[in-house]
Amino acid sequence: MIKVESLNKIYENGRIQVAALKNINLTVSQGEFVAIMGASGSGKSTLMNILGCLDRANSGKYFLEQVDVSSLNDDELAKIRNLKIGFVFQAFNLLPKLTALENVELPMIYAGAKHKERREKALAALDKVGLSDRVLHLPNELSGGQKQRVAIARALVNSPSILLADEPTGNLDSKSSEEIMGIFQKLNDEGVTIVMVTHEPEIAHHTKRIVTFKDGEIITDKFVDNPIRVGGDAL
Repeated sequence: MIKVESLNKIYENGRIQVAALKNINLTVSQGEFVAIMGASGSGKSTLMNILGCLDRANSGKYFLEQVDVSSLNDDELAKIRNLKIGFVFQAFNLLPKLTALENVELPMIYAGAKHKERREKALAALDKVGLSDRVLHLPNELSGGQKQRVAIARALVNSPSILLADEPTGNLDSKSSEEIMGIFQKLNDEGVTIVMVTHEPEIAHHTKRIVTFKDGEIITDKFVDNPIRVGGDAL
């Protein structure tokens, strides 16, 4: 699914160069659920931005489903972002004047889907995350956990190859965090590949593999022996 080879990313601040990523090699297979951990400035968010085609490496290769993403132009990268990658952010990034349903429809508008198809797929995605009774609510009428469910539905609606989640529980209380991790686990059980950045060890232990960064390098890459499972039906 994902293969990164000898990836390097350098940021320049005047005459100072900062190596955000140093010779990173990483493979993520279809159906994995991977947590990326590390302190602030360790390189984990830089890697996520490159995996999400939001930034480019200075050197090295990035393959997504055997396509050399590092060689694509900006228009091709935009198409990959919209059709192949689903994004879930800490801040939800919902448009405040659009309903939950309209927010979920947005990626399909950019993809050129017709109105009937958009509506059907958006309703199905919201039902999948347990929000079929909130489809016409505006974001300010939803709790934090509900907003994140809308964001997950939006990320799923184009059936992406991979789901990238950047601190998806960072703005949530512990109960809502558990519910969101339950949704991710259920999606992963259904075959969705998920890569998630988190600074919370307990959240990371809901996943199946933890990759830890320090100073731009991978220092550990371990499978989780007994992932914490959210009990019952998380939805």
